[in-house]
Amino acid sequence: MRFSDFLQQFGQEPLIRSSWLATIGSSPARVGQTLTRWVKQGRLLQLRRGIYVLAEPYRKTPANPLYLANHLVTPSYVSLQSALAWHDLIPEAVPMMTSVTTGRPQRLLTPLGSFSYRHVQPDWLRGFRTTEIDGQPVFLATPEKALLDLVLLTPGGDQPAFLRELRLQNLDRIDRRALATLAREADSPKLQRAVAVLTVLAAQDTWEAL
Repeated sequence: MRFSDFLQQFGQEPLIRSSWLATIGSSPARVGQTLTRWVKQGRLLQLRRGIYVLAEPYRKTPANPLYLANHLVTPSYVSLQSALAWHDLIPEAVPMMTSVTTGRPQRLLTPLGSFSYRHVQPDWLRGFRTTEIDGQPVFLATPEKALLDLVLLTPGGDQPAFLRELRLQNLDRIDRRALATLAREADSPKLQRAVAVLTVLAAQDTWEAL
């Protein structure tokens, strides 16, 4: 396949999978050789085996890191500090995109940034929504689930000192009833302790006592 034909067919895609090329009649070996050559020529960026994005200036669609995070590891959804920052619940920008998955924990270093994946049990892979970002569907934790994921996966995450250090803001965006319900459904004393601490910390802000 010529690169011009490749651009015409896949130029609007935010990411490209090598398996797509095999569906148009190319052998896997030929596809691999072609993609490797285009990477060396600076036309493509390889994010991980089988997943690529077009390099600039060929890229016509933004390579949104939240969207990429969903597809680099599946199933997964963006959560923890990354989701809290997107919801504007913490003041700091987050350099690494962090997600939750039922697969093994891992970190991926790519030309478009670093991606971290934290493991949870299958029954905890919930509490996320499909949110359109840059015209791309992203599996993103709700504010309540992102906060509880962070508490659950952080040693000492239910301690007042840790929760204060988050410097949570815009607490009116957190549904306190949904937060408490999630903690109860998880049957986790740690999460329930965290909800109690958060209620005390937010008493002078916008929440009422649970």
